[in-house]
Amino acid sequence: MSILEVKGLCKDYPSFSLKDVSFSLDEGRIMGFIGRNGAGKTTTIKSMLSMVHPSAGSVKVFGLDMTENENAIKEKIGYAAGGGNFYQRKKLSRIASVIKSFYPAWDDGTFIRYMDAFGLDPQKTSRELSEGMKVKFSLACAMSHGARLLILDEPTSGLDPVSRSELLDIFSYLKEKGAAVFFSTHITSDLEKCADDITYIKHGRIIYTGTMADLISSASERGEGNTLEEIMVQSEKEDLHEKLG
Repeated sequence: MSILEVKGLCKDYPSFSLKDVSFSLDEGRIMGFIGRNGAGKTTTIKSMLSMVHPSAGSVKVFGLDMTENENAIKEKIGYAAGGGNFYQRKKLSRIASVIKSFYPAWDDGTFIRYMDAFGLDPQKTSRELSEGMKVKFSLACAMSHGARLLILDEPTSGLDPVSRSELLDIFSYLKEKGAAVFFSTHITSDLEKCADDITYIKHGRIIYTGTMADLISSASERGEGNTLEEIMVQSEKEDLHEKLG
């Protein structure tokens, strides 16, 4: 069953456009969203969440249209971005209490468990956290209200290798519980450890969406690489060669 359906998403800016972005994600799956800087990953995610208003297309979550059911949908999804910005002088416990008020299904016990697991002190202020710790706090909040879908923009940004590995284990745990995880990242080796599916965006267009196994298999047969990193590098090199003539 598709938990997330994006169809024909478009967003126009003076120097950049999303063009007919479409993909879907089933429950109990992990999808990696890849593409180089400026390809449209963050714009796609913000358009999916109505943080910016797309000029065309539709987004359905749990079978509900996002534009018509935004509040009900957002109560059931978790969102976090790398380098989260919080009130610098507020304690984490205070910030969490504000976030909690937006989610009827918030569970204090779950929040405390994630805070402990991530080594976060609720009495610290946001400005006392490293960038990596801010990401962990964002995730602790995102996963504390029984979200069935996590949408994460560069969640492993700033995390050390051990913390990244722990985070991937959490994603796998949530997958086993039937949740779906959609996350963008530049660290393709992380995706190779946990992702079922890959969506690859380039110049605002989706050039691949499907299983990671199929992507790597077809690229290998064409001699374009055996890893996600090799596939991306080869694809972007082709662009450069075309521009240079």
